Amino acid sequence: MALADIQSQYDHRNLDIDRVGIKDILYPIVVKDKKNGKQSTVARINMYVRLPHNFKGTHMSRFVEVLNNHRTNIALESFKGILDDLKTVLNSEEAHIEITFPYFIEKIAPVSNLPSLMDYECTFVGISSKDKKDFIVSVKVPVVSLCPCSKEISDYGAHNQRSYVTIKVRYKGMIWIEDLIEVAESSASAPIFSLLKREDEKYITEHSYDNPVFVEDIVRNAANKLLLDDRVTWFEVSSENYESIHNHSAYAVITRDKRGG
Repeated sequence: MALADIQSQYDHRNLDIDRVGIKDILYPIVVKDKKNGKQSTVARINMYVRLPHNFKGTHMSRFVEVLNNHRTNIALESFKGILDDLKTVLNSEEAHIEITFPYFIEKIAPVSNLPSLMDYECTFVGISSKDKKDFIVSVKVPVVSLCPCSKEISDYGAHNQRSYVTIKVRYKGMIWIEDLIEVAESSASAPIFSLLKREDEKYITEHSYDNPVFVEDIVRNAANKLLLDDRVTWFEVSSENYESIHNHSAYAVITRDKRGG
């Protein structure tokens, strides 16, 4: 006896649903790694489709089926295939996917040369419909920022703190996660490392003092680098500085569309 397909039954309320699907599913994936070719990680994934007004519901299990079919090749280049499969399998004109995951890079301490792994939060976003294809890669990068004003007016030292630089880009060709991380780290007072010995800590402290930046400086520095990168067609760069002498953050953002029109 065939089981009833409740989701495919007619719905009389005559309302499309903009996005319906699964949210916050944890799944192992493999992403492209600039140094090692591939990297295994675990992603938190949201997958949605547009539901036409005449259907009562979507088929939630099919989202996981599509994800499982693509799990060994999750990259922006493969997003088109994932989105196309979602639209086909779920009989929808529009699909949306967000994949957020920790990405690890081996970093070398500046003086001791000791290696350690540093994690970065990365997100891939893809949207596909009959008249729209959109793909965005995003990285969130922890850095050190040291206040130029504090340095200028103080007899001893200057206040500094951890900041988070978030870079989102649309692009053409190939752009690596590592490329965007380098843009963020080189725009701040100093990068952050998981492992630092005393000689490394001394170097980072002095390097930060020699390279003071406001939150405005960070986003402008990063924006200039992205404007010069021909691969980048659109970007948004923001920085949030968790001020060590205040109970609030400093924040700045720059958005630019290089495509014209």
